Amino acid sequence: MRLTVFWQRMAGHFGEAYADSFARDHVMSALGGRTVHEALAAGWSAKEVWRVVCEAMEVPAEKR
Repeated sequence: MRLTVFWQRMAGHFGEAYADSFARDHVMSALGGRTVHEALAAGWSAKEVWRVVCEAMEVPAEKR
């Protein structure tokens, strides 16, 4: 998954304004105690991070 697709999906689920805030502030244990931004910077793939976000935030199947 490309980062552009990842961010489109984040915006589609959380809304344009909240997606970046969530990615910057929400620490997830499934990402090793990192935020989305930190996990991506640490080398996690966008697909892996999106999968974690989907599970943690119960993203509906049609948005996954």
